Amino acid sequence: MYLQIKEVILWPKKEHLKPKRIKFLRGKVNVISGASRTGKSAIIPIIDYCLGSDKCTIPVQTIRDSCKWFGIVIDTVEGKKLLARREPGSQKSTSDMYILEGNDFHIPEYMEEKNANVETVKRILDETSGLSTLNFDFLDSNNGFKGRTSFRDLISFNFQPQNIIANPDVLFYKADTYEHREKLRTIFPYVLNAVTSDMLAKQHELARLRKLLKRKLNEFKAIAEVSEKWIADIRNRVSEAKELGLVTESISVNSSKEELINIIKKVVDSPNYEASASINTINEAMKEIVDLQNQETHLATRLSILRKRFTEMSKLKDNTIQFKGTLQLQRERLNISRWLVDLHKENHECPICGNEMSETNLQLASFFNSLKRIEKTNEEFVNLPASFDREFEQVKLQIKNMTEKLEAIKLRRKSVEQLSENEKYRQYDSLKVSKFIGILEQSLATYESIGSDGILAGEIKDLESEIEELEYSVSEKTINYKVKKALEQISKNVAELLPDLDVERPEDTVILSISNLTIKVKGTNREDFLWEIGSGSNWLSYHIAITLGLQMYFQKSLHSPVPSFLVYDQPSQVYFPTHLTPKNKESEENSDVIFEDEDVQAVRKVFKVMDSVIEQSKGAVQIIVLDHAPEKVWSNIANVHKIDEWRRNKKLIPDEWLIM
Repeated sequence: MYLQIKEVILWPKKEHLKPKRIKFLRGKVNVISGASRTGKSAIIPIIDYCLGSDKCTIPVQTIRDSCKWFGIVIDTVEGKKLLARREPGSQKSTSDMYILEGNDFHIPEYMEEKNANVETVKRILDETSGLSTLNFDFLDSNNGFKGRTSFRDLISFNFQPQNIIANPDVLFYKADTYEHREKLRTIFPYVLNAVTSDMLAKQHELARLRKLLKRKLNEFKAIAEVSEKWIADIRNRVSEAKELGLVTESISVNSSKEELINIIKKVVDSPNYEASASINTINEAMKEIVDLQNQETHLATRLSILRKRFTEMSKLKDNTIQFKGTLQLQRERLNISRWLVDLHKENHECPICGNEMSETNLQLASFFNSLKRIEKTNEEFVNLPASFDREFEQVKLQIKNMTEKLEAIKLRRKSVEQLSENEKYRQYDSLKVSKFIGILEQSLATYESIGSDGILAGEIKDLESEIEELEYSVSEKTINYKVKKALEQISKNVAELLPDLDVERPEDTVILSISNLTIKVKGTNREDFLWEIGSGSNWLSYHIAITLGLQMYFQKSLHSPVPSFLVYDQPSQVYFPTHLTPKNKESEENSDVIFEDEDVQAVRKVFKVMDSVIEQSKGAVQIIVLDHAPEKVWSNIANVHKIDEWRRNKKLIPDEWLIM
């Protein structure tokens, strides 16, 4: 998902002072260099706080005592958004937020009142990310770790703070806490696009159908048990019918079950009973029939409307997927024109035949312009909102419920009509006969319901068929295969980056382990987890490679919800630890750090790898680096740009902001 940081903004508590605005370049490596205790490391918690974190981790005292509001401006496919949040004071956090959206809004000089809250911002970010509203708790276990994927969960892939970036035990932001670690394991297949929103919907439907099948099977079993008893009592029923004079034929002791059932059917169907129907009983029956017919007509109309809406939503969903796929196919076919244009800028010879390409300039330009138009259309194309899945599932559920209600009314109407018809011809002249006939009718209905052609048996068969079809489309085998292919691609991305980093085993395969939320380095004879490998330079290199490799994978995915920016804090710390803890504040602010050539080259490798990812993504990824290393360490790298340098009394918080 395209989401990059345009600005970080701080509003002072001294109202006569203007806000401080730190502007970043999109699609570049942005560097803020500076000494210790100048506020560099506060950038990550400020961005995180404005993106809706539950707790404010912005450093206390100097920064929080001086600032009234914190804000960021983000750039998305929907345009710019200002997300500002009040400094929480003595609280852990505050829900007070201020939002502006559009491409031409003005940054307020003073921030007075909120116009939104944290939940509103989270909902906006969830919608912008195109996240499904469906959760992973298909069995309704109330497991908090199986809740729906939120934008807040995705932040784990965007930040590498100082305590994480070279940590052998923790690979992802906030994965050092149990809650975030378990949630990250749950959503990882969804993040890798191995589980899609459509598959989530099918998994919920599968869980619902399994519950329904279980209930139907229990009903079938209960009826079957009743039937066993009924078969044992059938002879007694026939004998009793004979005593009541309802059966006149002789009954053999050896009569089969089918013969006895036929006798009962004759008794129930016999019209030769004394009729004593009254006008009142007939009128009441007619009134109920009319009422049931009206209900049936009303439900049928509503069901027709719902089915029409379901058809339209299904077509919209299919057309969206087809349109996105067509754009991707056209983009892939025309992508060679970009390569040819780049070659033509440097060399006018054809890479295949070696002839001049001057005669094909117009046609090549036409292809390249077509590619740019398709890419622009692809960027501007907005996926269906996340609420669409929720409404789509609701419509399906309403159709299911409405159909069941309609069937129930039809059965009830049929039963009433039958009773009314019977009432016209007969009314039993004895309460005992009436009750007995009712028992026989119920017994026959029970017997018919458990037959191979019974209604319940048919429903069970249909459910089993539907479940089998859904199980095939959302099987664990299918999901695991997609996860495996995704991890293989990420390993290939990492393999491209590692040889250019300061790592001892650049040729060994790196495997991302979802279950352990770390990496395994596969050598000739063994696999080693990250914590089993020594050296801070190795840990740093693997952190850089895996986070960039993941972003490379996300950018190639059609529907990735992960924001397209990365923030690294102090990647050079493993090379210059002695220079990062000066003896006193004065020596830190007024002296230049001296680096060894070998260390400088190692740090430059990190920036060059970042530059290569920016180049490869054509600016689709943004990187922010907060570091001690001065400009001379990372200068003259194409996509690396200095945003600011905080040294010699220049800091995040200006001196005039300090409240004495």
